[in-house]
Amino acid sequence: MEMPIPVNESERLVALREYRILDTPAEEIYDEICELAAQICGCPLAVIGMIDQSREWLKSKYGLPKEMTAVPRHVTMCSATICQNDLVLVPDLTQDERFRDSPLVTGPPNLRFYCGMPLINPDGYALGTLCIMDVQPRQITFEQAEQVRRLSRQVAGQLELRRKLFELDGALSELRQSREELAAQRTRSDDLLLNILPAAIADELKRNGRVAPHYHGAVTILFADFEGFTRLAASTEPAALVHLLDRYFSKFDEIVAAHGLEKLKTIGDAYMCVGGLPETNRTHPYDACLAALAMQAFVAEVKRERDRDGLPSLEMRVGIHTGPVMAGVVGKRKFTYDIWGDAVNVAALMEANGMPGRVNISEGTYQRVKDLFATERRGSVQAKNKGQLDMYFLDRIKPEFSRDADGLVPNDQFTTRRSGVVADFSQWTGGAGTTG
Repeated sequence: MEMPIPVNESERLVALREYRILDTPAEEIYDEICELAAQICGCPLAVIGMIDQSREWLKSKYGLPKEMTAVPRHVTMCSATICQNDLVLVPDLTQDERFRDSPLVTGPPNLRFYCGMPLINPDGYALGTLCIMDVQPRQITFEQAEQVRRLSRQVAGQLELRRKLFELDGALSELRQSREELAAQRTRSDDLLLNILPAAIADELKRNGRVAPHYHGAVTILFADFEGFTRLAASTEPAALVHLLDRYFSKFDEIVAAHGLEKLKTIGDAYMCVGGLPETNRTHPYDACLAALAMQAFVAEVKRERDRDGLPSLEMRVGIHTGPVMAGVVGKRKFTYDIWGDAVNVAALMEANGMPGRVNISEGTYQRVKDLFATERRGSVQAKNKGQLDMYFLDRIKPEFSRDADGLVPNDQFTTRRSGVVADFSQWTGGAGTTG
């Protein structure tokens, strides 16, 4: 029997490896689908198999010996099935010139009936098959064939869930044992939520099915935006531009997480995060300032590196403001955690009126952090419905509170002094409760 090869074979094999499914233990969900397929068609044999270079590896089997784990690819009918995009139905294998000389037909187990459906992923690659077999010729009804198609889509859906989990958390190196599979599936939706929403918000959404808006009397908002990005975008190859942005934003994510801030979103080349929510704390003005200095230091490092290599470089403006906001979740299918209020506009105004390479903070933030950070007063800006707003450059941590010469890393005295300052901060935040 000549082994058919899909036209996209090399790409198909790459796609198959992404699922990390080959040679994994048996799982109850696949075994149940496999048995159900056989019962629907009234057949004694069924297989869920993945086709790699040289074999059909059996993820699940019904009616076959336990020790049988694979079939050589050149003898299995499923090699032809993965070259199709729909059901392959052969009532009598001895009458089909494609399969009548297969060792599986001419010798044990002397197969006669075959019904196979390719397992096609969202990118159009046939990873393997769901097939039902019999040692007697037979026909199946239209309804039975439709049920086989539906079950194959269920198998493909299970495989896709597996791939998405690996892409999201990178932590699963192998499937859990079959006894753990049901528990693992219950956690999948939780894992997805935690990659989109803060943990406290995800918990509220799971408990109540919705997230009530929350008022926070004081949070600190950080806006960052790259100077000259539009000009650079017009002259830079898109993939290189995205790679550069990803380098910046990935590092920003690390810095934000390390300082206890919550990333809200990126819009183009703009980055937004906030401190003091959803979990209330009173260190958020300091946390945001430390994060801003670290972000600017990284951008400056990348600029020096790219300037040395003769590559176009960027500088960044950062604006920070502390004030009250409403926070909540919008959307039903794609959740977004966001904040609203005049404080957001003021933070954006601080960024827009900043300078490349500098951190521009509002009066509201300055008054909270001035004892521990070196700052420069730089005048005011007109704000709609708010009049003139004072602005300050945040230069560094004051030398006596810094562990390093650049004023980026706080020392123990900084931490102690910050704790003492925030303990007396009720005048700014209105006391305990939902304030930050």
